Amino acid sequence: MIKAIVTDIEGTTSSLSFVKDVLFPYAREHLADFVHQHKDDASVRELLDQANVEAGGGLDDDKVLDQLIRWIDEDRKVTPLKSLQGLIWEQGYRNGDYTGHIYADAVNKLRQWHELGIRLYVYSSGSIYAQKLLFAHTDYGDLTPLFSGYFDTHIGHKQEPESYQEIARELDLPSEEILFLSDIRQELDAARAAGMQTCWLVREQAPDPEADHPQFSSFDTISF
Repeated sequence: MIKAIVTDIEGTTSSLSFVKDVLFPYAREHLADFVHQHKDDASVRELLDQANVEAGGGLDDDKVLDQLIRWIDEDRKVTPLKSLQGLIWEQGYRNGDYTGHIYADAVNKLRQWHELGIRLYVYSSGSIYAQKLLFAHTDYGDLTPLFSGYFDTHIGHKQEPESYQEIARELDLPSEEILFLSDIRQELDAARAAGMQTCWLVREQAPDPEADHPQFSSFDTISF
């Protein structure tokens, strides 16, 4: 029996184009100004120092900024970059520059599962802060009350079974009572290797007849 559902964001609850065509360009455009304005804030300073370490160390702030922009262009899943992006996206949400895109079918099904008492969680490479911002500023209102918790790459990378084992420990549930939703096969493989049940969202791609994971074109069609 499924007692908890852990969902990815990009390509699963939300459009890939929203992240790639709205959020990423917005963070890239505003990154330099944000760093220059907030580099002396303790939280931002810590993230810049972490990015320096990730880049090999010995960089001044301008070089760290150059490295952060390269990571954005390379779509690197670097934890301090993701945290900085979350802080920048907060400004965009608060300024009304955009709202968080969520598929209508995802909203409806998440609400149904929540009403049934199934615990809902998010696991994304974007920071927990960014995840909460997205779900708090949607065209359907604030959806954060639906979720019991959030996970990002601080718990581990999404293609490593150990990450999902740690999530199961955090949820205090047997892995087989947890369902993981994603549009990325390698993530689903890792979750299944950790003992979780899986659903593959194939919104913008043709179903794979040889796939080992149940495939669904939308949340409306998910059954377990």
